[in-house]
Amino acid sequence: DILVDGKLCDCDIVVNCKVGDPVPLQVKLTNWSKHSVGPFALTVTPYQDYQNGVHNYELQDAITFVGSNTFYIESVKPTKDSVYFGALLFLYTGDFYLNIKFHEDNCSKELPVSWFCLPSVHIRAMDPM
Repeated sequence: DILVDGKLCDCDIVVNCKVGDPVPLQVKLTNWSKHSVGPFALTVTPYQDYQNGVHNYELQDAITFVGSNTFYIESVKPTKDSVYFGALLFLYTGDFYLNIKFHEDNCSKELPVSWFCLPSVHIRAMDPM
């Protein structure tokens, strides 16, 4: 599950936030397999989608992370959850998306397949009232 500003993100959800306010990000992974998985890293990369097949990942002047955009996970035990917290700070208005990728030290068949199908996260940064 992915929560942005306390709201569960699903395919059709747009999370609204205010420019200049930290936006909490929470990623919860549940291991339903019969063995522990890890170590691996989880990286969150913001981008803009221009709706013409072009994605802009050069957003260092528009978005910053409070802390790191990469979470290092030693392992997730069978039938257990592992929750990771971070925050984003939007400096400009606009529609942004989050790309969440896994990086493994071992072979890719170790991670649960469902983890590679996380919902897309759509965030709309608006001017403060």
